[in-house]
Amino acid sequence: MNLLELVADYPTRAQTGVPDWMLGHFRRRTISFADGRSDQRTQVHWLQSRNFTIDLRLPDTPVLPVRAWQDYTAAELRQLANHEGWLADSVWEEGMLSWRDGVSLQLHNRWPEPARLQRIGNCMIEFGTTGAYVEDWRLQASGGPLVGLRLVDECDAATGEVLQRGGGLIVCGDRLGWVHGRGTDIGVSALQLRERAEQAQGDAGTLAELFDFETSLAYADERGRYRVVLSTAPARVGQMFSLEGFELLGPGRVRQHLQRTDNRTVVRTFIIDTLEPDWRADLATPSSAQAQIWFVAENETLSRYLEVLS
Repeated sequence: MNLLELVADYPTRAQTGVPDWMLGHFRRRTISFADGRSDQRTQVHWLQSRNFTIDLRLPDTPVLPVRAWQDYTAAELRQLANHEGWLADSVWEEGMLSWRDGVSLQLHNRWPEPARLQRIGNCMIEFGTTGAYVEDWRLQASGGPLVGLRLVDECDAATGEVLQRGGGLIVCGDRLGWVHGRGTDIGVSALQLRERAEQAQGDAGTLAELFDFETSLAYADERGRYRVVLSTAPARVGQMFSLEGFELLGPGRVRQHLQRTDNRTVVRTFIIDTLEPDWRADLATPSSAQAQIWFVAENETLSRYLEVLS
């Protein structure tokens, strides 16, 4: 069964989680730091289900070529190791959002502090609580299905061998985020990923383990097929993401049978966060009666150059 058909047949809405105005796909428009400088070029995307987040951060550079691990240069390995992608539980308390547990390409937490968030219109502002930075996020998806699935594991269908652990899938309208955790524990180290990757240059086995992780963003085409447009894994860019082969296992769980590009058949087991067939994300947010009267009164100048920024 296609996942979106399953959502239509078995709708399940999470009763807990972040506020509705935080759901969906947001693109970061800018980040400004306490030293007065700002970054508008790093490609940053935030996909939010009701109880977990997917985050993807990539440099504004051409996608690296796909080749054998031992053939990457030190500079290319450093670029790959500076990619960021993760999934974590979202904890909303007293107007603050923090993230716990989950899986990440990076070996340390690059964004450890909680965030204070407020949304006005399609603009969601995130203040770092230490005063280090502020981020301007813009809502991208406007409606359609909202699906949040936490990946437990991916196993070989024939042998039962566990191939990958942790991750998840968020679908919000025509946008899809995917995180695929590593299959093996690469161990604790004081070194960052980029340092370990540089030390392992030429060692295909070690590099394959270090980079055995994926965070991808896909958009639906006119036929409703999701194609990867950005990814921490260069080989995934341009590939289709399949929503076929899903079945309901019972309360709270679904399973997907999938044939990979290497012809290996795998079984993915997911925990359901939410399955909502008809989610809507409004560009507008509430304002007071006084604010609305003011806007109408001053509309001639306030609306002079208005447009929706994305």
